[in-house]
Amino acid sequence: MEERLEEAIEAFKAFLSRCPPSARTLIISHSDADGIGAGAIMHKTLERLGFKDFSTLITGKGQNAYTPLTKRQAAEFAPERLFVLDLGCKEEPVVPGVPTLFIDHHRPYGVPPEGVLISSYHWDPIPNSSLLTFWLCRSVADVEDLDWVAAVGTLSDLGDKAPFDIIKQAKEKYKAKWLKEATALINAARRSSSGDASVALQAVLKASHPREIVEGASPEARLLHEFREEAKAALEEAKKASPKFSGNVALVEISTPCYVHPLIAQIWRTRLPKYIVIVANHGYIPGYVAFSVRTAADVNVLDFLGQVEVDVAEGYMGYGHDQASSGVIPVESWKVLLRRLGFKEG
Repeated sequence: MEERLEEAIEAFKAFLSRCPPSARTLIISHSDADGIGAGAIMHKTLERLGFKDFSTLITGKGQNAYTPLTKRQAAEFAPERLFVLDLGCKEEPVVPGVPTLFIDHHRPYGVPPEGVLISSYHWDPIPNSSLLTFWLCRSVADVEDLDWVAAVGTLSDLGDKAPFDIIKQAKEKYKAKWLKEATALINAARRSSSGDASVALQAVLKASHPREIVEGASPEARLLHEFREEAKAALEEAKKASPKFSGNVALVEISTPCYVHPLIAQIWRTRLPKYIVIVANHGYIPGYVAFSVRTAADVNVLDFLGQVEVDVAEGYMGYGHDQASSGVIPVESWKVLLRRLGFKEG
């Protein structure tokens, strides 16, 4: 992995060499704790490198880097340089003609003409996006004080047993309880009915220790506590749903404006280890069905979803990891998907 990291650092420095601090620059990052962490680390890095005209956009509810709303928001900013973090990579540009650096750990689907991809997808072990971003950024700026941010992102994506030293080091420096609670609170913004994860970004940017988030040291951190209570209530209600089956697929259907379907999918993944678990949320975005796919079986869910053709319209389907993926598709497309998987409507 050391050799791959050295190559990644070289690519990162090469991109920055073509990205003057005077360039109007936009960071787009994912809305979970890993994406928030990556975005916060890059934000602080550009700030410390002397960038003045830059901003960080956290994807909204049901959005990724390639959904129409995100692309419109990015184009309206009129960036001269673009960083896309923890959001995958495709041949399609996010903003046409703008040099773009992608930092990611999901399966890549190509690189656009003006793009540079730094991906850890084929590394062993695979570092998550915030940890990868931290390693890259500390090669060009003093960001050692952001180690807890990378640790929180790592805990969120890979768990307590992640095979990276940063977890042990951060626990010794900041204490496990603060890291664990901060991780849950940062993720709570995305899980709330508003889905406004920009609140979590601001809470992280204003904090110098995970304890500050847990103790509500900023207005944004206090709001995360409210988000957490809302998501917790929605999760308890969603746990009452039961699965139905078709072949090796288990389907659980819920309805809530909160982003809890991945948590329900993870619960059923452990209960039904031989199945591909799909948890569909009919209340997340009006007119669309949001769903999470998880499995403990020896099945690649990206390949599984790739074999099912449906019209995703302004949604998406099938990005992520080999055993964890998701989608947001129109209701009519969802009905088609159900039929193709052998489920009856209603």
